[in-house]
Amino acid sequence: MTAASPRRILITGVAGFIGSFLAQRLLDQGQEVHGLDAMTPYYDPALKAARLQRLQSQPGFSFARLNIEDRAAVDEFFDAAQPTHVVHLAGQVGVRHSLTHPEDYVSANVTGSFHIIEASKRHEVAHLLMASTSSVYGANTSFPARETDRAVHPLTIYAATKLAVEMMAHSYSDLYRLPVTMMRFFTVYGPWGRPDMAPFLFLDAIMHDRPIEVFNHGRMSRDFTYVEDLAIALEKLMAAVPVAGQPVGACDSLSPVAPHRVVNIGNADPVGLMDFIKAIESATGRKFKMNMRPMQPADMVNTCADTSLLQQLISYKPNTSVADGVAKTAAWYRDFYPV
Repeated sequence: MTAASPRRILITGVAGFIGSFLAQRLLDQGQEVHGLDAMTPYYDPALKAARLQRLQSQPGFSFARLNIEDRAAVDEFFDAAQPTHVVHLAGQVGVRHSLTHPEDYVSANVTGSFHIIEASKRHEVAHLLMASTSSVYGANTSFPARETDRAVHPLTIYAATKLAVEMMAHSYSDLYRLPVTMMRFFTVYGPWGRPDMAPFLFLDAIMHDRPIEVFNHGRMSRDFTYVEDLAIALEKLMAAVPVAGQPVGACDSLSPVAPHRVVNIGNADPVGLMDFIKAIESATGRKFKMNMRPMQPADMVNTCADTSLLQQLISYKPNTSVADGVAKTAAWYRDFYPV
């Protein structure tokens, strides 16, 4: 298939935060999008339904409610969609939840992802892109994190399952020449965001005059990535198909034996937690009540992506400032949750 050929794009987790933004971007370009989602109640299903509703009336979009742990249902959907490209975003998310419900991560992230990899192999898709996480860097002390750094010390079962998927995908890429790009996301936030993540939790708290828990007494930083920037990067990466034996430069994480690559997606500009809190105060015109707490188990003190490879591949890197991103998120919150 040439770059100019029509694409049939299958997105798992299409009613999710990132999946819905990517689907909207592709539909705006007139592309054909087939989405699936289990609509699980891990967080408010009404938010997922509202995201999905924005997509369902648009031409070129089809949807099936199914769980990726159901292999027969996955195979049936692939057979109907006949995808040329697959973006796998579905799975069990959340670092905190993994401390109390580890079995959810093994089932959804490992077994479910295996079903997506197997179906993609069977359909000989041109490119399989799969969500991973910055959490895989775990106990690494290298800063900023590079894709070529060893990631062998995950600190949570969530991160461990994502690393397992990266390894499974590599084996299929080698055995069946399946082009795979693993995408390590760094703290994605924005409108329509996940209610279990700190940006949403903080915004919800300040709008309802509730105190927030600030861990490690605020001495933390995160590489915050605005969701629309991420959607742009994902869309562009679809055309950056890994080719075995053809690295793009010294920073490339391309496997020495397979068309398999790992790519960081972040702003490469970490923001202190207290500065992020101040941005929310500025956007809302309110002040936080804060309870300072010690470091939580499995948390990383700092995250920062080296995005040299991303820029080499697609001539783009996320660049929305936290001030702008938080302001847009606060405006959406006020519209969606009138207070």
